[in-house]
Amino acid sequence: MRMISKEALQALRGRFPKGTRVELVKMDDPQAPPIGTKGTVLGVDDIGSIMVAWDNGCGLSVAYGEDICRRCDHD
Repeated sequence: MRMISKEALQALRGRFPKGTRVELVKMDDPQAPPIGTKGTVLGVDDIGSIMVAWDNGCGLSVAYGEDICRRCDHD
């Protein structure tokens, strides 16, 4: 897992504020929701993980430097 700088953490929190809709692009976890699953951002924790309430009920966070999600601004 990569460490996140204070500046990068601040930028990540600005890009993914609470309530932002996202779509999963990549997550290397056997319990991950399917690629393309959408969800709502609950926040970004102190290590840069994006906490998401996935629409399918999954609660896995998007790990900084490992997993990828994208904003869905027109969801």
